[in-house]
Amino acid sequence: MGAIVGIYNFNKEPSSQVHRNGMMNALQKFPADDVQTWDQDNIFLGCHAQWITPESVGEKLPYYDPERNLAITADAIIDNRQELFDALGVSKTLRLKMPDSKLILLAYHKWGEESPKHLIGDFAFMIWDEREQKLFGARDFSGSRTLYYFKDTHRFIFSTIIHPFFTLPYIEKKLDEQWLAEYLTISGMIDSVDAVLTPYKTIQQIPPSHSITIRQGEIYFHKYCSLKPGKQIKYKSNQDYVEAFQEVFQKAVDSRLRTHRNIGAQLSGGLDSGAVVGFASNTLQRENKLLHTFSYIPPKDFEDFTPKQLIADESPNINLTVKHVGGIIPHYLDFEGKDSYSEMDEFLEAMEMPYKFVENSFWLKGMFEKAHQENIGVLLNGDRGNFTISWGSALDYYATLLKKMKWLRLTHELHNYSQKVGGARFGRLPSIAKIAFPTISKLLSSEPSIRFPMLVNPEFEKKNGVLQKLTGHGIDDTGWLKASTIYEERRSLFEDMFPWSTGNTLTAKLSLRYSLWKRDPTNDLRVVQFCLALPEEQFIQSGVDRSLVRRSTEKLLPDEIRLNQKTRGVQGVDWVHRMIPHWECFAEEVQELSKDPEMQKYINMDVIKKASLKLKEKPNPAFATNADYRLLMRSLIVYRHIKSFH
Repeated sequence: MGAIVGIYNFNKEPSSQVHRNGMMNALQKFPADDVQTWDQDNIFLGCHAQWITPESVGEKLPYYDPERNLAITADAIIDNRQELFDALGVSKTLRLKMPDSKLILLAYHKWGEESPKHLIGDFAFMIWDEREQKLFGARDFSGSRTLYYFKDTHRFIFSTIIHPFFTLPYIEKKLDEQWLAEYLTISGMIDSVDAVLTPYKTIQQIPPSHSITIRQGEIYFHKYCSLKPGKQIKYKSNQDYVEAFQEVFQKAVDSRLRTHRNIGAQLSGGLDSGAVVGFASNTLQRENKLLHTFSYIPPKDFEDFTPKQLIADESPNINLTVKHVGGIIPHYLDFEGKDSYSEMDEFLEAMEMPYKFVENSFWLKGMFEKAHQENIGVLLNGDRGNFTISWGSALDYYATLLKKMKWLRLTHELHNYSQKVGGARFGRLPSIAKIAFPTISKLLSSEPSIRFPMLVNPEFEKKNGVLQKLTGHGIDDTGWLKASTIYEERRSLFEDMFPWSTGNTLTAKLSLRYSLWKRDPTNDLRVVQFCLALPEEQFIQSGVDRSLVRRSTEKLLPDEIRLNQKTRGVQGVDWVHRMIPHWECFAEEVQELSKDPEMQKYINMDVIKKASLKLKEKPNPAFATNADYRLLMRSLIVYRHIKSFH
């Protein structure tokens, strides 16, 4: 595991040693436990290895199997090892020390291009099949590890990161205006609806859930995984559902505890990360191992302006979980002196592209820094939990009951919900009706909808035909996903590929930078498939939202956390507060941007000028969710990225 690169020349000639060295040298900024290369005739493979799992220590990558005439280089951790060992007939004496790369190679030898269907984990790999004279590779279903490529009539080149490509004289560093136009037009957190595009014209990426085959100079993609609800799981009792979930989720967590270094977890005061920590500690305490938790908290001088149902400082709730679970070394991180503006360049270098999560950038990177200092090999998290283990929005579910006119069940649910959360039994019916009938609600509403404005210059958008393209991907003419219900949003997340890109790019590249893997058991393929197959009543019942995970963590988590339906944590609301010392520089750079001829070509300057009026006022930390502040930060990120081309 680690950063991988490769060159495949179609003309049967070996690649230049200078070009190979250039690509490998570009990886030297990352920590490495070993650096190896392999070449044969017109194929070159390289790996800048980081040993995370016990089996990876001393692993030879790239690896060539002379018996099968196969070579592999891989950035992978495979989680269903025992099932694969059984299916492949691997002897028990070889199982304990077999690295995941060799396991992938054996899977390919048995199943060929169907092999990715049998793999569960976080992976990106490439295999040279000498007998078939083809290069084959794949990314896992959600694209947890990045894998970019370049192709022309003479060669195919791949790399975990983008920078090595530009060490080669025949690859031009050029802005991809189609990608940029989509990035600026989409108002939400998605970068692009095309999972192949990157910000660089000459570089593309293998989409999540896809394999790639390169034979005789031609590229063939195959989507090997499609996540759609299958046959619904039906058990006799609620307890049966709980026990089945606990078994699936415990297996997902345990398979992510494989490291010869310390184990860490990101921990907030909520359910998802709490569940991950509870299940992980369940296993670690039996093995007399401790779990490091890393929790973000605001600085001491931050004054919380959020409404009472939101909690900016979650440390009291985190403390409850830490004390209840036990076996934890907690780390509370306020990242004093860190902020989104002063760390922009460093973050752009790590990401190799613009990003939109300005509020959280400094502490997301900071988590990796602190975990690296504690010799963490695996950093657990529960990022996908909202759509898997803790799925279940009460009001959205009640809206479906209203539409189906299931009055008795709706009345029963509202009665129980009001008892647990407070308020009149039917007091939420107007809100539920708005969710159930959004079109009617919109027509009757006299209030203007408040949305993040589009940054794109209308002429630039029109030139690239972005809005027409976005419509086919469920994004409307305001640049927002037009999913009318949360159920459609969930379906889109698991059936489409583009929503995964931003978060997974961040995870993969920070993992390399700090030589540790961020791993999410709530995103385990087995967990996802299990949750998608459950009846909706398992997620909302008797007035309890996110019911399945609440029932399944009884005794694992304190009831104050497990049963809390009244408040929730909110992170990153202190980002404006942190930027106040740099506010003058921030405002000056926005003015510089607004006068830049190249930026005027790409960005709608009327939107920038309007938003800039806010900068004439004293910076207000309570404007952390203000669209103008966030829009200007996004603009500066794009501005600095474009300047890097000159």
